[in-house]
Amino acid sequence: MSDTVLKASDSETAYAKINLALHVRGRLDNGYHDIETIFAFLDKGDLVSVAPGDGLKLDIDGPFSDGLSETENLILQAARRLAEVSGVDKGAYLHLDKQLPIASGIGGGSADAAATLRLLNRFWGLDLALDTLAEIAKPLGADVPACVISQTCSGTGIGHDLTTIADQDLRECTALLINPMIPVSTADIFNSWDGVDHGPLSNDSVLVAAKKGRNDLQPQAVALVPILSDVLQLLGECEPVIARMSGSGATCFALFDTPGVTHDAERHCRRAMDNSWTMIGKFR
Repeated sequence: MSDTVLKASDSETAYAKINLALHVRGRLDNGYHDIETIFAFLDKGDLVSVAPGDGLKLDIDGPFSDGLSETENLILQAARRLAEVSGVDKGAYLHLDKQLPIASGIGGGSADAAATLRLLNRFWGLDLALDTLAEIAKPLGADVPACVISQTCSGTGIGHDLTTIADQDLRECTALLINPMIPVSTADIFNSWDGVDHGPLSNDSVLVAAKKGRNDLQPQAVALVPILSDVLQLLGECEPVIARMSGSGATCFALFDTPGVTHDAERHCRRAMDNSWTMIGKFR
């Protein structure tokens, strides 16, 4: 990709996802879980770019590119599915700038696949609606449809049943993400869920519902990765609006009222835990 000049319109951000709350309500026979969650998305993430090419090809670089396959990747799966469903017989040379940690509970590969669908929809001139792309995305993974929409929404079922929700109170906050640089297996965390239904999300405004809610996978993740308790304690010392683990971990987040307080919290956390990744973002 280094010898190809890409226009700004040829790129798409794979926005970082946060589960403000994640209630696991039961196990399903197909191996998935019945959940209730609040998805929210920051204004930063990985970057997927495209240029004309023969067939579908992918190359990857960026600070978290190590270990990622350029031949068996969810980005290529998304591209192939969109081509098949839409009847497109065109190529694309895709490039991923991997800025988010791998296996970190903030969208990652799902957001990359979603960004690929949005990008190729534009690049191939398909003009499909986001809802249509989200439907196409369902076989790619539980979080991919929400990542296609990349707006604050509730997710039920396995996460595919989406309803956008008002989020003005959320947009007034700034988010800090912190990851202790330990990848966590989503399957392992879900498999260790205690099987207890602790009840539904409330019907309050998004921020109130998040604060009243919980992440039912957090206790299991802390048990498997004890350093997460230190991360959450550090965030709690900064007096956030809310602090919690996202998804199946290991990324944790905290919301603050002002950017200044958020940057102070980031410095506090990095001083105490120098081998960590942090990112500050606003909500989309």
